[in-house]
Amino acid sequence: MLNIVIFGPPGSGKGTQSTKIVEKYNLIHLSTGDLLREEMENETPLGKEVRQYIDKGLLVPDEIVLKELYMRTSEHMDSPGFIFDGFPRTIVQAESLDEMLRKEGMSISLVISVEVEEEELHKRLMGRGEDSGRSDDSDDIIIRRLEVYKEQTLPLIAYYKKQGKMATINGMAPVDQVFGKISRAIDTYLESHKIIPVVE
Repeated sequence: MLNIVIFGPPGSGKGTQSTKIVEKYNLIHLSTGDLLREEMENETPLGKEVRQYIDKGLLVPDEIVLKELYMRTSEHMDSPGFIFDGFPRTIVQAESLDEMLRKEGMSISLVISVEVEEEELHKRLMGRGEDSGRSDDSDDIIIRRLEVYKEQTLPLIAYYKKQGKMATINGMAPVDQVFGKISRAIDTYLESHKIIPVVE
């Protein structure tokens, strides 16, 4: 299986890139943000609990995210692989994901970090908030989300570098150029491990 983690600060475009990766490599897209927003939109008990954290720019507790992720992953164990978008966001989550996959005889293949300058992130997020009306894209919440990313998610770079799985991508370029760089990183991994991607 080809299991990819993609992460980057809010506004880095990882969601857009994930969609392109899914289309090219036929992977299952697991976006914890999308999964949790779906629960909020449906106003489920889980969604109401999650909203209390999201609206404050805080990370949703690990036990909530892991339970939802495990359920969705177990539904697609016969797929060519997964792309984990927006998860893990902390070292604890990364260790839990490794353990969850290990129990299924799998592991993370490649980790893609999309890097964008903070000024550009702020501009993108403010524009997105105006267009979509997302409550977590207001100025105060944006600042808080970027702080949380630096404090809790950036340490993942060292965690995955130690495993030899990191690929750092400059996300300041146009979308297609960024995707070209990501594709080269994935193709290099596939070639080095003699894996033939499943293409529909």
